[in-house]
Amino acid sequence: MHFHFRAALAAVLLLALRGSAPAASGRPFRFDELAGVRRVAGYSLSPDGRWVAYSVTTADVEENRTRTGLWIQALSGGEPRKLTSGDRSDSDPRFSPDGKRLAFLSNRDGGSQIYVLDPTGGEPSKATSFPADVSGFRWSPDGGSFVFTADVFPDCGDAACNEQRFKEREKSKTKARVAERLLFRHWDRWKDGLRTHIWKTPVFGPASAAVDLTPGDRDAPPFSLGGGGDYDVSPDGKELVYASNPDRVEALSTNGDLWTVSFDGKGKPSDLTSANKAYDGTPKFSPDGKWIAYRAQKHPGFESDKFTLMVFDRATARARPLTEEFDEWVESFVWAPDSRSLYFTSHAGARGAIFRVGLEGKPAEIWRGGSASGLAVSRDGRRLYFSHASLSRAAEIWSMGADGKGAAPVTRVNDGLWREVEMGEVSERTTRSADGRNLQAWLVKPPGFDASKKYPAVFLVHGGPQGAWTDSWSYRWNPQVWAAYGYVVYAPNPRGSTGFGQKFVDEISGDWGGKVYDDLMRQADDLESLPFVDRSRIGVAGASYGGYMVDWIAGHTGRFAALVSHDGTFDLVSANLETEELWFPTWEFGGWPWEASSTYQKWNPMLSAEKFKTPTLVITSEKDYRVPFGQGLQFFTALQVRGVPSKLLTFPDEGHWVLKPGNSRLWHATVMDWLHRYLGGATPDPAALDTAYSVTK
Repeated sequence: MHFHFRAALAAVLLLALRGSAPAASGRPFRFDELAGVRRVAGYSLSPDGRWVAYSVTTADVEENRTRTGLWIQALSGGEPRKLTSGDRSDSDPRFSPDGKRLAFLSNRDGGSQIYVLDPTGGEPSKATSFPADVSGFRWSPDGGSFVFTADVFPDCGDAACNEQRFKEREKSKTKARVAERLLFRHWDRWKDGLRTHIWKTPVFGPASAAVDLTPGDRDAPPFSLGGGGDYDVSPDGKELVYASNPDRVEALSTNGDLWTVSFDGKGKPSDLTSANKAYDGTPKFSPDGKWIAYRAQKHPGFESDKFTLMVFDRATARARPLTEEFDEWVESFVWAPDSRSLYFTSHAGARGAIFRVGLEGKPAEIWRGGSASGLAVSRDGRRLYFSHASLSRAAEIWSMGADGKGAAPVTRVNDGLWREVEMGEVSERTTRSADGRNLQAWLVKPPGFDASKKYPAVFLVHGGPQGAWTDSWSYRWNPQVWAAYGYVVYAPNPRGSTGFGQKFVDEISGDWGGKVYDDLMRQADDLESLPFVDRSRIGVAGASYGGYMVDWIAGHTGRFAALVSHDGTFDLVSANLETEELWFPTWEFGGWPWEASSTYQKWNPMLSAEKFKTPTLVITSEKDYRVPFGQGLQFFTALQVRGVPSKLLTFPDEGHWVLKPGNSRLWHATVMDWLHRYLGGATPDPAALDTAYSVTK
């Protein structure tokens, strides 16, 4: 349910859209092509500035799984070299502080553990044998230890206790669960009495040497609103800073405080941000150790409040904002080597941007185009590195000067594929809202577009609701794939979308089917007005909040020819008490369903079921605890009872997102088959449809 235009200079706009120009000719970019894209992620720069190590994931559709291997490439250019076979999952490479070793996570022996190899060659060695899966790891500043997170039993003080408890649980014939507090399950898994803790262990040390740095019955760090990275070690290796939620009922709280504790595991932690009852997280020590930068929000319970970049002065124990007047979210950030400024990513309109801000607190945009994430800075401070993607190109590692000039790709993992396919042309549309706002949207035309023809179209509604369709790449809802099946794709950013100021974001809360619905219908009018669109063959599709809006549309207009609702909330009342992050609905709808002042009934799609008439495909997953499985079942049942042409697709092994390649193949085939049936686009691969198990045919 919840997650996240203009270019200032013509040259920047040209750079941002360079990947959007269609190839001269080639095959359409449909699902098989999407599955063939190699996914570049998790990279690390060598301390001497000569190398970058990164992971590349490939999809095995037939086996319904992915494989990830490690590669290394000279930053000066040349061909990349494969470091690991990638038969299973080797990911998250990290150079040691001296650059002589490369550590990474691997599941080659079953669970996720840390391995180490010599980047010049040779086989990796297993460095940890912890009884639980290891994640979120990094080297200590002196290179002698690893720090990592793991889900453990909170009443166990060491690895041996945890190992014994895990063995006992595995042997038990009874798999029942008992809960005595909220947030007993999250996203796609049950908590099962475990807590996330930060551990420290010597490199190649025995599991018995591991020390729990954040013991107790709390997640420390917790699941992060900021997407992870919620701890850091001081440059002198003496102190750990981490985030943790101190509130009693975590399911109702977006709070997060920053705590410091001795890196030797002794002493009690100190709370640095107890005065703020909203989110504080993603802390990072400055290279000189004098400051801790972090992100903060002001409004408790509001997960989509503006993320402000803060700095905590360790000498005075005082914090102050650096981006108070900046009206967008600060996303990823990194310190400059001189500790006098930081770089951060954000959005400007529907495009990614990189900013620099000094300790005096005056952000300045230095680059805009496509999307940017995962910032890193060279040790000499002269170059920035980041992951860059667009609506027409998957992520690659890019580099540019610290002034934002000379941006260019470092890796070119998928260049061969791009030469073989034809992508749809990408452009933007602007529509006026009822109150005079500019409403932005992306338009993607089918490959080989002919302006003299009439095309069917698909109107995509994004999730969140505080999110946006941006100039970025997706392996799940990729507009280029939809366009390749013959559809004009219109991806609107109505009220509630990020990147257009916090006021625009705020105005969807408590008004889910109000002004935002009017915005969308005005943007649908714009789509219908295009001379190459057949207005009788327009469908709507959306996931999460987008699925909710499809459910709402089903009962409020018959203007569309077909609907696709993925993991959408159908009955706001039951969804409120089935979901896990309860702070979300209580903020968005003003309390609990039994309170007269709340707005659950006002914006409840279920109450308009008697008006359903548009053919609808409903998709839901059994491990989705965010918008639980029953919501899709209720919607499908209501459609069937009303006699509306409808179809249900469920995945027993997926959560809020369909991630497995074989499942994704079926998802795409089912969606495109449904749209073909009612809109007349291209037919999908019939073999893909045969992989589903029918319970009614």
